[in-house]
Amino acid sequence: MPARKEVLQIAGREVTISNPEKVFFPQAGYTKRDLILYYLAVADGAVRGVRNRPMAMKRFVNGAEGEFFFQKRAPLQRPVWIDTVELRFPSGRTAVEVVVNDAAQLAWVINLGCIDLNPHPVRADDLEHPDELRVDLDPMPDVPWAQVRDVALIAREVLDENGLRGFPKTSGSRGVHINVRIERRWTFGEVRTAALALAREVERRAPSIATSKWWKEERHGIFLDYNQNAKDRTVASAYSVRPTPDARVSMPLEWSEVPDVNPADFTLKTAPKRFAERGDASAAIDDQAGSLERLLELSERQRAAGQGEAPWPPHYAKQEGEPARVQPSRKRRG
Repeated sequence: MPARKEVLQIAGREVTISNPEKVFFPQAGYTKRDLILYYLAVADGAVRGVRNRPMAMKRFVNGAEGEFFFQKRAPLQRPVWIDTVELRFPSGRTAVEVVVNDAAQLAWVINLGCIDLNPHPVRADDLEHPDELRVDLDPMPDVPWAQVRDVALIAREVLDENGLRGFPKTSGSRGVHINVRIERRWTFGEVRTAALALAREVERRAPSIATSKWWKEERHGIFLDYNQNAKDRTVASAYSVRPTPDARVSMPLEWSEVPDVNPADFTLKTAPKRFAERGDASAAIDDQAGSLERLLELSERQRAAGQGEAPWPPHYAKQEGEPARVQPSRKRRG
């Protein structure tokens, strides 16, 4: 039997959906069609999170419980109305990546098996200057959810004191993301430096539950992953469905919701109703571009106090002043 197809009229385009009845979330019973209809229901918010950004496509061709792969290069066989941009990676290689700017392009990407959306923090018209600082709160195993919320609120305090407005969202997994719109004046390295300064200040204020330590053996509580701001790193965007059994959603929040929020409340099934009734909690993000000057000044004060460069991910070139890329326990044994 030939695979069934369905054609949807979206944003003035015809978008072909292949195998719409294919089950993508076996435990919840949601199909590929359910996933696409979810994204169309929250399209205004989901597109806001990715608009004009190159995207690494994380493809789950066999659904949420199957293997996935990252596809950086846009498929050669694609509609003429799919936007793209050529991105240069730290290795020097380049790739033409997909850019999603409307609901039709969004549905086309989801049809390829992209359950969540993973855009870069730059816009297609300036690929070297991020317009988003990303605060990724990554809890260690067995850390209670209440601690994640507490660290998020401390991160908000630090952002506010440094003239920046953060927009929180559940990660859709175990953590919280805080997106911060910034002026396009700084390089990836400078944005990462600002994120590291933020992480260290949060750690200073809450040393028992927050950490900026890169090596897992040194971490405790919630790790503020400053390296998510290095070039070529991506994070699941607002309204992304995550590959969890319940099809959990990375949901934008009002700060007033953070102290009591339960991430399990936001799923493919429940999120569209909230969006229809309350709108997008991150709707104003593009109007809130701030300056990194205060965080960079904080970084200078931290360096003067003896806090030097922190480790980069292993596939990046060794940076000036970076400590040895050796696990502390191995270093001590040596």
